[in-house]
Amino acid sequence: MNYIKIVATILLVSCSILVGYGQEKKGSIVLDSIYSENLQNRFGENSTRGVSVYLPPNYDKTTDRYPVIYFLHGFTADHTLLESMTEILDYAITANKIRPFIMVVPDQKTTYDGSFYSNSELFGNWEDFTTFDLVSYIDKNYRTIPNKESRGITGHSMGGYGALKIAMHHPDIFSTVYAISPGALAIVREYGPNSNTFKELSTIKDYDALNKTYFGKVMVAFGRSWSPNPDKPPFYCDFPFEYDDDDLTVHQDVLKKWQDNMPLHMIDDHIENLQKLKAIKLDWGRNAGDRFTIQCKMFSQRLENVGIQHFAEEYIGTHVSGIYTKDGRIPQQVLPFFDMYLQFETKN
Repeated sequence: MNYIKIVATILLVSCSILVGYGQEKKGSIVLDSIYSENLQNRFGENSTRGVSVYLPPNYDKTTDRYPVIYFLHGFTADHTLLESMTEILDYAITANKIRPFIMVVPDQKTTYDGSFYSNSELFGNWEDFTTFDLVSYIDKNYRTIPNKESRGITGHSMGGYGALKIAMHHPDIFSTVYAISPGALAIVREYGPNSNTFKELSTIKDYDALNKTYFGKVMVAFGRSWSPNPDKPPFYCDFPFEYDDDDLTVHQDVLKKWQDNMPLHMIDDHIENLQKLKAIKLDWGRNAGDRFTIQCKMFSQRLENVGIQHFAEEYIGTHVSGIYTKDGRIPQQVLPFFDMYLQFETKN
């Protein structure tokens, strides 16, 4: 009897080892590219964009279809960010934080460092590229579950802004959104007229000087995204605030264009769309700086005031800490959120 038990144990262990060899624990990254007519422009922005695609372990050994999480990168980053995320995505799957899924990161780094995922009359329709061209391409070329219930959108910083804005515009394409420390939700602090940003920007006349600033570059990106002007070199955009020495001029028409593209100010006109989303969450680091903590709290409070169910969380950290690690936000909060709310099974 003991002999039979020993043999049975050996066979069981052997079978387990063989099964283990047949099951990969690591996903893979595909570096792809997409040409988009939506990105055609006369100002030097490349209309063929790189796209990184994470495929889960055993993708090539099955015929399974998977939900897709679209991850939008931050200002100055690009699609190659996904390569540094592979380990935490694999970990999240093997640790059962989330079932196997596909993640897609499109390259939206521009000559002005970031598209802000917006349609610009001069510099390309980046929102349309993301929402229509990218989603269609991924559904046609990868084994996705091609419906909104199986599509989520997320991103960090500029990407968090883009995720909220696109979800608010397109609840027919994305069902679930998680914004990681989003920016550009409202005009506060360094984005505002009484900061040093616009005083400094009013004295800058060329790109060499602009590149020595950070918030100046962000404002140019805002301007090229939301208030482009082909007749206003060298930056080809208008700003809502302008200084002549210490005299401030507020250009109300430009300010309205900016606010029309900022999620806090978009809420009232998009209540029905927000109600169509299955789940909404945003978070922010307590020590990220006032411009992030204030605007995120303002956005959450406004959603609450108009009756939009959502999750909002302030965590201990900065704008960039504790996000891209195994114990960080992405594997511990973001991906479990999508595991909870995305549809992982194909409908019959």
